[in-house]
Amino acid sequence: MTDDKGTYFVLPYRPLLVFIKPMQLSDFHFHLPPELIAIYPLQQRSASRLLQLDRNGQIKHSQFTDLFDIITEKDLLVFNNSKVIPARLKGHKASGGKVEILVERILGDHAILAHLRASKTPVPDSLLHFGEHRFRVKGREQSLFLLECLSSISVLEVIEQIGEIPLPPYLNRPAEEADKERYQTVYAQDKGSVAAPTAGLHFDQAVLDRLSQQGTEMAFITLHVGAGTFLPVRTQNILEHHMHPEYLEVPQTVCDKIAHAKARGGRIIAVGTTTARSLETAARSGQLQAYAGNTDLFIYPGYEFKCIDMLITNFHLPESSLLMLVCAFGGKDRILQAYQQAVEQQYRFYSYGDAMIVTKTYYP
Repeated sequence: MTDDKGTYFVLPYRPLLVFIKPMQLSDFHFHLPPELIAIYPLQQRSASRLLQLDRNGQIKHSQFTDLFDIITEKDLLVFNNSKVIPARLKGHKASGGKVEILVERILGDHAILAHLRASKTPVPDSLLHFGEHRFRVKGREQSLFLLECLSSISVLEVIEQIGEIPLPPYLNRPAEEADKERYQTVYAQDKGSVAAPTAGLHFDQAVLDRLSQQGTEMAFITLHVGAGTFLPVRTQNILEHHMHPEYLEVPQTVCDKIAHAKARGGRIIAVGTTTARSLETAARSGQLQAYAGNTDLFIYPGYEFKCIDMLITNFHLPESSLLMLVCAFGGKDRILQAYQQAVEQQYRFYSYGDAMIVTKTYYP
């Protein structure tokens, strides 16, 4: 730069400051006509549609059974085998007022953490009556209540005796007898979830048998889905959101299968966001290893996936943490464009709805 005499001088260096706006809740909004919410499941599990989204953002509309043309004998499918328990209990307080609890986590043979609904919040040491069973209010952990089961049998046995299947609130209907079977995967084994790992609801035994016959290997982890999965993200800046802890187990046998699949050039295909969170929790150090314990891992765009290559998932609620995970995996703009097409093509949404399979993008 020169002055009016033509003399050169150097301006002091000032770094350019770039302010990046934090991701907002509204960044994950989309319009969903209410009539596209699947209130009931299809008669046949595998009859659902499948939206395919590749890493370049190309979309293909197909049927769920077209998975046989996508998945090869080199690949590894990883499922969450957690089993839904009838975690909604209705009873009354000692005063006679109605009370309803939704189990978040079973803490042992005689204790649970639960969401509680009553006209007046019960005080510590008060008793809640559910038929012949009683619970004592021991205290609170943030928005959850710590309850002690006073029955001689385990709290899980009590829940199974008197509880109802906890259908998601957006279905806006009471649980029916058919939901005991349909809001459960056919391979469910370990009791503990209060919400179904819904991506697995599309797999019937015939689909699993055919995948096995074509040589596709399968593995099972366990993540007990908490009722917190229904809770909306309430912070406008999504970085301020905190996940409810959930218990999971990734056995060493699964880690070994994943290593072998990668060695033979296969892809790791997570069935559901719960499976994805489990594997990514176990790989949090950068190397996949067996893990048993709680996770509060919140995955949103910008997260670098360490384990999985493809994701099978349902269509999720606007502004939900589940949608944010899928956006992190497939790219936010690509996923929201795919959701827009799904709306235009009248896919069925949410737990009993259709499915999509997403290939990981390297440009989130």
